Amino acid sequence: MTRVIAHGIDLVDVARIEKSLTDHGQRFIDRCFTQQEAEYAQSAKAPRDIERFAARFAAKEAVLKSLGTGWASGIAWTDVEVRRLPSGVPTIHVSGKAAEIAQGLGITEFHLSLSHTPTQAMASVIACGPA
Repeated sequence: MTRVIAHGIDLVDVARIEKSLTDHGQRFIDRCFTQQEAEYAQSAKAPRDIERFAARFAAKEAVLKSLGTGWASGIAWTDVEVRRLPSGVPTIHVSGKAAEIAQGLGITEFHLSLSHTPTQAMASVIACGPA
């Protein structure tokens, strides 16, 4: 049995991510996304690729909100990764400083829901641990 420890939610303007991709290109991708995340996003045809990047960006922000930290705590963007189960369900994997903080809070799993439109991307993260 698990218990809910925290919840994080984030909403991202897709145009903001598109601007970052236009202005900074591969440097933005390498800084904010793992190779697996980038490959998944780029496997979609435009404009769905930008929506996928935006949804993953929102997920990273939502995880940090569930951890109660922020980027100033030493967490790298790539310490929070959106992965997909074989069924296609998105999941969260944390590593590095994010994993350290999650462990300290008793968080053993994250539940993720993503949604996006051509203009907005949203992520909701529920952080859970043993009851």
